[in-house]
Amino acid sequence: MKKLQTMLNQIDGKSYKGYKQIQGTYSFENYKLHIDYVQGDPFAAPSKIRIQVPHSKRPVPAEYKETNSRKTYSEDTFARSVAGTIKKTQFSVKGSGKSGMVAIDQPGQEILERTAVSLLPEDIIICLTVGLPANGRRINGKQAEKLFFSVIPEMLKQSVFAVQNSELEKVCQLADQHDAILEAMRANGWMSFVADGAVLPRESGVSQRPMKKAVPFESPEENRVSITIPHRQEPLTGMALKKGIVLIVGGGYHGKSTLLNAIERGVYPHIKGDGREYVLTDPDSVKVRAEDGRQVTKVDISPFIKNLPHGTDTTAFSTENASGSTSQAANVMEALESGARTLLIDEDTSATNFMIRDERMQELVVQEKEPITPFIDKIQQMRDDLDVSTILVMGGSGDYFQAADDVIMMDQYVPVNVTQKAKDIAAKYPSERKTAGEESFGTVPRRAFLPNTLQTRKGKKEKVQAKGLFKLLMGREDIDLSGVEQLVDASQTRMIADILLHLDKKGQLKPDQSLPALLDQIEKQMDTKGLASFGPFKDQHPGELARPRRFEIAAAMNRIRTAAVKDIR
Repeated sequence: MKKLQTMLNQIDGKSYKGYKQIQGTYSFENYKLHIDYVQGDPFAAPSKIRIQVPHSKRPVPAEYKETNSRKTYSEDTFARSVAGTIKKTQFSVKGSGKSGMVAIDQPGQEILERTAVSLLPEDIIICLTVGLPANGRRINGKQAEKLFFSVIPEMLKQSVFAVQNSELEKVCQLADQHDAILEAMRANGWMSFVADGAVLPRESGVSQRPMKKAVPFESPEENRVSITIPHRQEPLTGMALKKGIVLIVGGGYHGKSTLLNAIERGVYPHIKGDGREYVLTDPDSVKVRAEDGRQVTKVDISPFIKNLPHGTDTTAFSTENASGSTSQAANVMEALESGARTLLIDEDTSATNFMIRDERMQELVVQEKEPITPFIDKIQQMRDDLDVSTILVMGGSGDYFQAADDVIMMDQYVPVNVTQKAKDIAAKYPSERKTAGEESFGTVPRRAFLPNTLQTRKGKKEKVQAKGLFKLLMGREDIDLSGVEQLVDASQTRMIADILLHLDKKGQLKPDQSLPALLDQIEKQMDTKGLASFGPFKDQHPGELARPRRFEIAAAMNRIRTAAVKDIR
């Protein structure tokens, strides 16, 4: 502490670059302070520090870390406490630029594994970004002393040292409950579970907080199940969607897409009070949509599109500017290649000619002139041949009634099981449309991304950088992820950037390694070595990272316009 105070006094009033001298480790009364990175300018990206709190100063009982989920939920609790304290505290550190700023990678409604807080065997590590105080572009040593010796200690006192074990106990109980629900889903073959009383509507289009005075979810009797979960006296009841083909129907603005949105976000656990904390979905569920203008590289879309004019090969299809139907076909096939077990589809974000082709259109444009086999003719084949389920929001075509295993109608946000009624209607008004395509689904792509796929060099340096939630800069290329709807946190995008850079620097793209095998390798490294193992940080500040799923990593790779891909079937 005294050494840091002395150094701050010595560099007071000097050029801002003099702050580089304070990088290092300093012992405080209850923790160690690691100053890992010092910004070069008060207006530049802020400095990075770590707080290392030994368990002797803030014990964390072993039971709060005994499972992966308990450890993640406990780390999330500490991160939320720090973020909440920062938000409600008015820091009085003055100066130009980012002077006095203190921030942590703040969690949203989802509970994600992230690097903001790490519970190690002997310590708690808290990663912060801070703005080192300046007057213009000169060091303000007195304000820096205030930051390190007043603001940060007080913030830690009100957050890390104020978190009660009773709080950790509650989140660990929630972790146990989520684990129990997922186990029941696996044992019973359910794609998704939506608890009775859940609040599905969100506050607004730009907020994931629950809507006030929303209609609580009430499951249809035909789909209601009861699960005995720990730390709860009464069984938890709710709607279980079994594997197969589930159709969600209903009038406009009655809650169809709201239900699907809750289901697609259910691949991540949510905090208590979110309204969707007991809405869980098979983690291998992928939302797919049309994505006009996206790039496609050597994807076998022949199960859906073949016999294109001019003899274009669709078993290894590439385009710089995909149409709605070809982009959705590619998105489906890429999801299957990456290991998706359930597809989530909303007609609002789908290409009409990809989803359906009625008998009148079949009569006018004969099959020999139509290269698209619509999704309706492949959905049962996916279920039967590939064991891949589908949850589909459809309000415009009853042709899917016959294919569906379950039909849920949303009526003013209340779900009603209308499967039998839909089947009766399908029998009463039989469709005259002819089934298109082959008798089996066809082949799923099996590709390898070659070493020269990742052109990360920009000038003399390799660079991959996240720009917000839906954009990556890789070398000189922009990667647009706006169609990847299950990305929920910008820290996941930062993690994907680190993964891509790691794959390039470590030469881990092999000509004979399939994409699924590569994704398995990435997930294994995250499990065994941690998220920070993909970055250049070693024992230093690991950045603001949160764990993405394999499907979002694959989506980023599939959108690289310079990708070099080999079919290895």
